[in-house]
Amino acid sequence: MKNIILTAILLMFSFFKVSAQEVKVKELVNPVAFESRIANKKVQLIDVRTPKEYKEGTILNAININFLDESFSKNIKQLDKKQPVYIFCQSGKRSAAAAEKMQEAGFDVIELAGGYKAWKAEKD
Repeated sequence: MKNIILTAILLMFSFFKVSAQEVKVKELVNPVAFESRIANKKVQLIDVRTPKEYKEGTILNAININFLDESFSKNIKQLDKKQPVYIFCQSGKRSAAAAEKMQEAGFDVIELAGGYKAWKAEKD
């Protein structure tokens, strides 16, 4: 009887271990921490704003993948799931939604808290 209970417990733990490994991370960081993480590194930095907003100013080396575009899910497939993705929008609303969608697709996401507005305010 003890062996059966022990086996059942071990099976449960092994199931939870596998499930925990499949869960992707979303981290929300302030502009200072975000900048230090992307500085002098080759990272996947994604601006999820519209092309018009992107052209008005963005973070150095950011790639524009418009979250509002119907091809967003298709476009993120070009990114490397083995590496974290750093994302931002104008104020944080779209990037939060984009982060959720990207997590569901298997990405680890680091999101800029407050978006590009907070980034600019920190720089000014």
